[in-house]
Amino acid sequence: MRRLRQPTGTRRSRLATGLLAAIVATAGCTVPAFAPDGGSVAAPAPSGGAPAPAVPGTRADWQPCPQVPRQLVGQGAPGMSYDCASVAVPRDWTDAQAGDTFDVAMIRIRAQSQTDRIGSLLVNPGGPGGSGIDLAVYLSFGQRLGGLPSEITDRFDIIGFDPRGVSRSDPVKCIGGDDQDALFAAPPDPVEQAEFDQVVALNKRVAQGCADKYGDELSLFSTEQAARDMDAIRSAVGDAKTTYLGYSYGTLLGATYAQLFPEHIRALVLDGAIDPKQDFVAGSESQAKGFERAFTNFTKWCSGHAGQCPIAPDARGAVTDALAKAKASPVRGRDGRDATSGWVFVALISSLYTESGWQKLARAVDDLQAGDADGIFELADQYAERRPDGSYPNLFDANFAVNCADAVNVPGVAEIRRLQGEWRTKYPLFGAALATGMLPCAFWPGRHDPYPTGAAVGAPPIVVVGTTGDPATPYENTAELARMLGDGHVLTWEGEGHTAYPSTTCIVDAVDAYLIDLTVPREGLRCPAR
Repeated sequence: MRRLRQPTGTRRSRLATGLLAAIVATAGCTVPAFAPDGGSVAAPAPSGGAPAPAVPGTRADWQPCPQVPRQLVGQGAPGMSYDCASVAVPRDWTDAQAGDTFDVAMIRIRAQSQTDRIGSLLVNPGGPGGSGIDLAVYLSFGQRLGGLPSEITDRFDIIGFDPRGVSRSDPVKCIGGDDQDALFAAPPDPVEQAEFDQVVALNKRVAQGCADKYGDELSLFSTEQAARDMDAIRSAVGDAKTTYLGYSYGTLLGATYAQLFPEHIRALVLDGAIDPKQDFVAGSESQAKGFERAFTNFTKWCSGHAGQCPIAPDARGAVTDALAKAKASPVRGRDGRDATSGWVFVALISSLYTESGWQKLARAVDDLQAGDADGIFELADQYAERRPDGSYPNLFDANFAVNCADAVNVPGVAEIRRLQGEWRTKYPLFGAALATGMLPCAFWPGRHDPYPTGAAVGAPPIVVVGTTGDPATPYENTAELARMLGDGHVLTWEGEGHTAYPSTTCIVDAVDAYLIDLTVPREGLRCPAR
């Protein structure tokens, strides 16, 4: 599997009523970096048929779509209206006159209490592969339930969009459920050559299936193409300039937009930064380092909270032992799946996106030792967005397509095998898995379309938010992205988990002041974890 995601990239936010799940965004690098909970749900057309897509340069034809929040969380947020539209964009912006288009789906959420409207706030959860429509719905429920503060929803329309190839926007779908299961179940660190060869063959088969279905069109799902779609969205919603909140991979999308359209920016918040200057290998190693550090933080928490951590005092030893036993003799789950070392590893990844996942991980590993795999599969399936019937949304199909279209300097199988051994030594739990996670792109067909990696000359100040304990987008990326853009300003949250806004009053106050009044956080501002 490639990329560590946020789901859904993470919306640590969660409805207190349990209606809402956290959307997280993974960071577009090696292991899905998106967050657990909250699966994608395709939005049906509003009654009376779907509105005709707006073409670039024309206004969106909004139609009420209250069914979208009902499908996602059972209800809409009180005092909010939900309208949907789409914008038709060129399939290939380098040949925009060709006439072929993708339809990019959007939702507009507006508070009945809105006054002194500033414009639209465009949001993206990351992934790549995450649904911005889903994220916008989750964020509409207000700060008490993990959503946006009323200070923001009272001044902005919230615009979520599914990037090209994602969910409701001409989705890429070329990996079957059985192959998805096989990818997740595969050993994260196949040591024996025969075992490694099986993992190679699986990834090669998956890539070939996508090549057979889409061929050269796979390069059209690159980040630069999607960033150009964002300017068509700006025009379709009627904004002279873009105000944007991007999480995880959404920071890369926002940074690319800033380089392409610096004069069209009002304000950009990039939370959970990717360093665009890192090549494919460096980005993968960066995630290995980030997850290893986050896991070490988890083990320290276990040592200090033995009452909440049943695998204390040696949490690292317990997890390492669980992975070894799962490889040798996996526990059978109630749905007939074996909790292989691959599924245990996915559960481990899933739990590190939020600090609230730590106790769940400890309990799941403890239960596994007693022969109960339910907790492992619950965590893993949240991350994978695997449905009870064994099917999957197109999250990982899109993730592979975008990551591999973007990738620069993709190593071959022999180099990946070498890095697997080298990183196993440097990052004992995560290094080998992040190395083998590069295999899909080693076989991915079609040309690559790398994004730009320069300054956003002419753009206004951009706020780049980093979390010191972030596993998927390590904190070191924050200053690097701010420096590359040229007028980036770092805001630090000294917390755990993936992404920061809206986690604490300090973070909320700083980001809200910037979005509303364009007040840049003071230089060096660091917000405490609590």
